[in-house]
Amino acid sequence: METDFLQSAITQFKHYKAISEKTINLLPEDKLFWQINKSSNSIAIIVKHLSGNMLSRWTDFLTTDGEKEWRNRDQEFEASIKTKKELLEKWEEGWKCLFDTLNNLTIEDIKTKTIYIRNEKHSITEAINRQLAHYPYHIGQIIYIGKMVSEDWNTLTIPKGGSKEHNDEMFSKPKS
Repeated sequence: METDFLQSAITQFKHYKAISEKTINLLPEDKLFWQINKSSNSIAIIVKHLSGNMLSRWTDFLTTDGEKEWRNRDQEFEASIKTKKELLEKWEEGWKCLFDTLNNLTIEDIKTKTIYIRNEKHSITEAINRQLAHYPYHIGQIIYIGKMVSEDWNTLTIPKGGSKEHNDEMFSKPKS
């Protein structure tokens, strides 16, 4: 069961990473820094926050608190990323840390170990689920901003009005 959970979690993280990247790649560079107002976040700011969170949570995952002393969460919400290249480097740095950690977890780790986030105890499953809730929350924001600023949005999943066609296609295949 633990192996199934871990592989499922990795698959879900990969999915959310991929749809975010589709959004980022659909947009011209200037739109990655667009904010509807000063109290909102741009895609670049959200990426910076996600990366900071990932580095904090997944670095030394089994041995140190997930909220690292070196993390400056408030600074993650400052618009300091200036280019798409820098945004993508920050993005990849966070995801690499996450996937390196998940790919090195053992069944024994999942069954027996606990970790702490801000001094609150979590099972490994709880810690992973916590991030599986947090990251898609922000990825939804990235996609929504992308839809708002795009002049020619390409649907990332099932297009409006396309449910029947999609379901017909899916149900025409053998169960997998």
